[in-house]
Amino acid sequence: MDYSLIWKTIIIFFAGKLVLRLGGRKSISQMTITQTIVMVGIGSLLIQPIAEKGVWGTLLIAFLFTMLMVLSEYLEIKFDLLESLFSGKAVVVIENGEIILKNLKKLRLTVDRLETRLRQNGVSSLKDVKTATIEVSGQIGYELKDDKKPLTKEDFITIMAEISQHNQLMAGYQKTQKSNSDSIFQEVIQKNKEGKNEP
Repeated sequence: MDYSLIWKTIIIFFAGKLVLRLGGRKSISQMTITQTIVMVGIGSLLIQPIAEKGVWGTLLIAFLFTMLMVLSEYLEIKFDLLESLFSGKAVVVIENGEIILKNLKKLRLTVDRLETRLRQNGVSSLKDVKTATIEVSGQIGYELKDDKKPLTKEDFITIMAEISQHNQLMAGYQKTQKSNSDSIFQEVIQKNKEGKNEP
């Protein structure tokens, strides 16, 4: 068995991970045609040194790649530095409705592409966004400002409870008014007023 395959696989895995990390944080569906070609090309180049090793060699390499993936993900959970190095962290691109251009430049993302992603998520104005981030996966995460958030079930229940309480108060007030008008003194006062108005 050629043990150099193991070392080659380990080196290629970590080198490939770093190279693809430098390539940017976009899922395949978000890549341009050029980026897709480059990524496929890099994948082909990375695998060339260990290609054509027969069925067992190929299975060993596939197994080793899988184990390295699991190991690297475990290490990223354990060590924050490795997570930042291999996967990166979410980057804030909008704060209180304002675009953070320096972070967009770091991500090599144009304002137009950012706006496209927001539109695809149903956001019609940057001013409505409290915070937006580009996640490690390349997806956009955002939170709308409080006055722009859609009504939730909890909000609806709270509003209905307030309306119900208001209606109960009004009903109590009207009942009090009605009971005052039914007072026996009210009848006497009314007759006195009518008597004074007669010539």
